[in-house]
Amino acid sequence: MSMKLPFFKTKQIDDHKEHKDIENIPNHVAIIMDGNGRWAKKRSLPRIAGHKEGVNAVMKVVRAASNYNVKVLTLYAFSTENWKRPKSEIDFLMKLPKEFLHIYLPELMEKNVRIETIGDFDALPAHTKKAVQYAKDKTKNNDGLLLNFALNYGSRYEIMQAVKQIMTDIDCSKITLDSLDEKAFSNYLYTEGLSDPDLLIRTSGEQRLSNFLLWQLAYTEFWFTDVLWPDFSEDVFVEALHEYQQRKRRYGGI
Repeated sequence: MSMKLPFFKTKQIDDHKEHKDIENIPNHVAIIMDGNGRWAKKRSLPRIAGHKEGVNAVMKVVRAASNYNVKVLTLYAFSTENWKRPKSEIDFLMKLPKEFLHIYLPELMEKNVRIETIGDFDALPAHTKKAVQYAKDKTKNNDGLLLNFALNYGSRYEIMQAVKQIMTDIDCSKITLDSLDEKAFSNYLYTEGLSDPDLLIRTSGEQRLSNFLLWQLAYTEFWFTDVLWPDFSEDVFVEALHEYQQRKRRYGGI
């Protein structure tokens, strides 16, 4: 069940609503996939069991997003802060992209999905980079849903790197200080060329951004649910889409 909060009120929907009932589909949906560890703990399983089950949930949401003609799906897969976790858990997490792609890459190709990443890709283990780069190369000509994995991603780091590069470019006269505006600044971020998310979903009942897309989420609609990520389904995704229909996005206007 979704959390009923004053500013993030959820609405009960008919499970039999048809696709045609959702007219205002968000172009870009971002998801903070949270709750794998708690899912495993509830079942007296090791945390890695939750992470493994979470892989299947990724494909469920990819299918749903593709079916509802979402253009970009950005998933927070591994943050820069996640390196603080036990080495055994990190090692397992770094193997998951290869496992996910080994199972689902044929279906992703069939669905015309293109895979991209944001984050400090070069700092990932070689075997992780190899698996992900293979998938990126394999899907690069697909023009359906863009499946964008945030891997080794931290928004503060992203912004700091952007500032440093801007300073370098000003020193080299590639740009001028007067030419720097919000649009120009956005071109220095990992999400260059992408529209900002229209809808952010966070699972597991937590209500914080956790250093995710801090610049890009300035005018995004937030939707929180108690559902733990491994239990995320198309029905939950559709509930979020229906709630999005009720939002009036004014961007500071009336």
